[in-house]
Amino acid sequence: MLDLTIQTDQTVAMPEAPYVARHFIDGQYHDSADGRTSDRVSPSHGIVVSRAALGTASETGAAIAAARRAFDDGCWSDLSGKERAIVLNRVADLIEANEERLAVIETLESGKPISQARGECGGAADLWRYAASLARASHGDSHNTLGTDILGVVLKEPIGVVSIITPWNFPFWILSQKLPFALAAGCTCVVKPSEMTPSTTAMLGELLNEAGLPAGVCNIVLGHGDPVGSLMTTHKDVDMVSFTGSTAVGKLITKSAGDSLKKVALELGGKNPQVIFPDADLESAADAVTFGVYFNVGQCCNSSSRIIVHEDIADAFVERVVALSRQVVFGNPMHPDTQVGAIVTADHQQKIDGYVRAARDQGAEVMLGGGMMEVPGLGQQFYQPTVVRGVTPEMEIARAEVFGPVLSVLTFRDFDEAVALVNDSAYGLSAGVWSEDVHTCLSFCRKAQAGTVWTNTWMDGFPELAFGGMKESGQGREIGRYGFEEFLEVKSLVMRIGRSRAPWVKTG
Repeated sequence: MLDLTIQTDQTVAMPEAPYVARHFIDGQYHDSADGRTSDRVSPSHGIVVSRAALGTASETGAAIAAARRAFDDGCWSDLSGKERAIVLNRVADLIEANEERLAVIETLESGKPISQARGECGGAADLWRYAASLARASHGDSHNTLGTDILGVVLKEPIGVVSIITPWNFPFWILSQKLPFALAAGCTCVVKPSEMTPSTTAMLGELLNEAGLPAGVCNIVLGHGDPVGSLMTTHKDVDMVSFTGSTAVGKLITKSAGDSLKKVALELGGKNPQVIFPDADLESAADAVTFGVYFNVGQCCNSSSRIIVHEDIADAFVERVVALSRQVVFGNPMHPDTQVGAIVTADHQQKIDGYVRAARDQGAEVMLGGGMMEVPGLGQQFYQPTVVRGVTPEMEIARAEVFGPVLSVLTFRDFDEAVALVNDSAYGLSAGVWSEDVHTCLSFCRKAQAGTVWTNTWMDGFPELAFGGMKESGQGREIGRYGFEEFLEVKSLVMRIGRSRAPWVKTG
């Protein structure tokens, strides 16, 4: 057994019964037409924590039809930005009031620590408030330099009905990176959460009703990608798809949506590097690396799953990260002191372990961990903090999105080699650089092929700053003004003033 800090005690009370999650369509809750449901067994506690309806084409079609009617009748899109902002701010207040209820069920369904779930569920209110501010601030442009008899106006209008498909790892947070911005723009929506973590999304339906969102503006359908997600991405009445998940599924959605030329926004996988130069604040860098790889059990598209360390400091730096890794509190997600919880499924845990085993077989050295971890009283759906050294660029562990608490360590000799290693990836979501030299940091930021670059920090985020990736990490942006404008269409209006148009047909 590794010498690790493991938390087994529990201070947060378990729910008395499983939460029942139902579809939310046209302002009402519904069961599936065939009565089918799916139980979610907690990855940490091994008990049924929620029972969700399993949607069919019938519920999905009804939800899309409701969103289409609501958009076409203008009950939301025709409101002023101020009126939409009032509703979104009410939702934010209700999210904060229900933070604990949301956090408990999210912890049990996902396996993430309760302290993290509280931060994400309660903190999501800030995304809703920022989106509300954009609803009021949105505007087009005017052009009065086209001639004295011409006035040009650029209008920004909601794109229409948006299908929003969210993943299991940050169910409420990622939903809040999409839905309030779509609503702020005046769109109507159909939402599908992952079947593994459906409950906080279903709970949001209650809050939307209470906040006064008109019926049909946001509809929630629970279930699997087939048939629910597939219909949401192909239906003729859907104008846009916003998806967060794996790159493989994102590619399939792009192909299926292409038949009707729907707009598609994708936030996909990552293989995110942090580069550590010898002049860096090594204590802070080591802490950020430790946070970056173990946050959300490494089940995070922004996980810093590979570090690229200058060869002169590699030995000392890796030793420091290993020492910090032993102090991270793994264990019972329902204890406030726990920092790292359970792996989402047993199958995914086996997949993580497969990457580590393959790396060892290829000659890499496992400096720490590298196997399942048993938490007394909670079973074995936990994985040890793992640090793998001697990784070379061609190894699968250096290229694939492991999506677990596994750190790959590569080394470099000079700046150009570091940048080459950073960009030698199919992904381009985020990257980080550690150096006290501002010139090094700025040069790195210009050359790194990533949608977000952090300097001397990791994973700081703000509602004002857009988020998204390059290459196979996706297309389009979320949050910030750029994320908001993904949900807008641009229309040019050309107005002639007076009877100044010269006739085209010559008559006499």
